[in-house]
Amino acid sequence: MDQNIKLRELINKPTIKPSTLFERYEDKVICHVCNRRCKIPEGEWGYCGTRFNFNGTLYTATYGDLSAIESRPIEIKPFFHYWPGSSSLTFSTWSCNFDCPWCQNHHLSRAKPDPRTASYINPKSLVGIAIRNDDQGLCVSFNEPTMLFEYCLDVFPLAKSKGLYCCFVSNGFMSPEALEMLVKAGLDGLKVDVKGDEEVYEKYIGVKGVDLVWRNVEKAIKMGLHVEIVFLLVNGVNDDENCILSVIESHLKYAGPEIPIHFTRYYPAYRFRNPPTLLEVIDRAYNMAKKAGILYPYVGNVPGHPGYHTYCPKCGKPVIKRFQYGVYEVKLTEDKRCMYCKNPIPITGSAQTTKKGFKLLI
Repeated sequence: MDQNIKLRELINKPTIKPSTLFERYEDKVICHVCNRRCKIPEGEWGYCGTRFNFNGTLYTATYGDLSAIESRPIEIKPFFHYWPGSSSLTFSTWSCNFDCPWCQNHHLSRAKPDPRTASYINPKSLVGIAIRNDDQGLCVSFNEPTMLFEYCLDVFPLAKSKGLYCCFVSNGFMSPEALEMLVKAGLDGLKVDVKGDEEVYEKYIGVKGVDLVWRNVEKAIKMGLHVEIVFLLVNGVNDDENCILSVIESHLKYAGPEIPIHFTRYYPAYRFRNPPTLLEVIDRAYNMAKKAGILYPYVGNVPGHPGYHTYCPKCGKPVIKRFQYGVYEVKLTEDKRCMYCKNPIPITGSAQTTKKGFKLLI
């Protein structure tokens, strides 16, 4: 009852909004925003700490409660085939539905929202910031973007009406229903962080269902989204050859050979202190992917590595050259073909050299 009184005091705060994706079950509500599908008793919060049950209705506590807003090159997400060289207004909120022990943004992902002290930014104001800053799109990142699900349903249509792209940098564990609603609202780009095989998810992430992530990847592609995969290779966790092969095989099965996959180097963070991933492991994964038939493998978190560039799979020449956080050379025709052999390269949006760096806005 005491908790109910506290929640009643929060209901009129601007960052508290009813959620549209839940069902009532006996004396609980079932949140259908992510695949945890938390059964939340009256007056309690779900696993992520961003949604609660009040009087039989699911509420979000993160609507417009933004923990960061920053203009960033799209390559840092990383997206390499999605509006190359553009800048996106990147924003986030608090918390996560995973608890990865090596999280680099744990100061955001492990913090819970506090509606009593939250700074509210309405959807129209956020889109206005992107327009004034001359960004080409919006990107929900830093923490799991599904935490901003209800907010994005209102932000994305406004952004699309202004000609902006809308993308997620996600763990891919949103429910299929949530993914469908986000796509209808305007989501058109999805980067999915795959953690490894099922053993990695159960041992380190605390969830079952790597197949649920890959099915979302498959579903997103079928719905017309631009999709890219990132596989953070963590020393001593998922960097053995069997786990790498499992991810490559799943990628080919659910995503296909033309979808980019980024093999990213891990560095110690949060609660994890294993040494950084060996460079030879990164190179091995990159070469394994190429040998298996993935046309666009990439390397991440290894500045200056040739695996940052996009190579034409037909003639082998570099058609997009990158430094760590941007594009410095584009060798594509106007219809996005290799300038050397005219082979089509699957790029979403226009490709340009990077003209903007980082700009912290809050």
